[in-house]
Amino acid sequence: MSAQLIDGKAFAEGLRKKVGTIAASFEVAAGRKAGLAVVLVGEDPASQVYVRSKHKATVDSGMKSFEHRLPADTDEATLLALVDQLNNDPAVDGILCQLPLPGHLDEQTVISAISPDKDVDGFHIINAGRLSVGQEGFVPCTPLGCLMLLKDRLGDLSGLEAVVVGRSNIVGKPMAQLLTDANATVTIAHSRTKDLPDVVRRADIVVAAVGRPEMVKGDWIKPGATVIDVGINRLDPEPGKDKGRLVGDVDFTSAREVAGAITPVPGGVGPMTIAVLLRNALVAAHRNEGLAVPADL
Repeated sequence: MSAQLIDGKAFAEGLRKKVGTIAASFEVAAGRKAGLAVVLVGEDPASQVYVRSKHKATVDSGMKSFEHRLPADTDEATLLALVDQLNNDPAVDGILCQLPLPGHLDEQTVISAISPDKDVDGFHIINAGRLSVGQEGFVPCTPLGCLMLLKDRLGDLSGLEAVVVGRSNIVGKPMAQLLTDANATVTIAHSRTKDLPDVVRRADIVVAAVGRPEMVKGDWIKPGATVIDVGINRLDPEPGKDKGRLVGDVDFTSAREVAGAITPVPGGVGPMTIAVLLRNALVAAHRNEGLAVPADL
């Protein structure tokens, strides 16, 4: 029997509708719209697509979008000055700088310049520290979206064994922390883990975020486990086709025959990222205005 598909697209649509409703209430209470600023340096095609998507989603949710597009040769001082301006703008609640930046700019320096209270990407070291000690802050959007999908599917995660395959600062490490905070028993595994298939096979929850196409095989999965596939990899195109197909970090065909539930690629984790970004921006707006953050946000 095939695993149940976890429909991230449908969940994300529901979250965006909720954000829209709460954004309207915020506008009444605060006398202004919640504001999200996106900074794009250069003309990376994928980044341009992401920024357009974020702009449209922000406006569609009833929030104000501030776009700042800078040429690829922008120097660091100019970019940092813009970040400082946005930090001090009361109309801007959240700031994100679209990555990757051109090679002459230091990403960590730019991220560190963003106010932690406007860092809706959750990448600032202060927000990473807040997460690690259980304080209120911002969590990177993708792992928070994964946690929402897991809780929607499984309810209470207490006592479940979770394996996170991947140790990046953007997904792997915060994902492990979120699962720990949800009272799961968590192992962080990676490409150098000894007997990796056996480690994964212990897990009730598998989160694959290693960046290798179809690395996690079906025979690595414990029967009935819940599998969250964060990977987005485009394979080389087949003869006569313009684009290769998109696959995750899990071999979906074989894993689906074993798992209890699994996210597809595309249509699983991907849609959650922008939805959670909007949620984070609205949380920031409430905090910046001294308003209580709605419990269901």
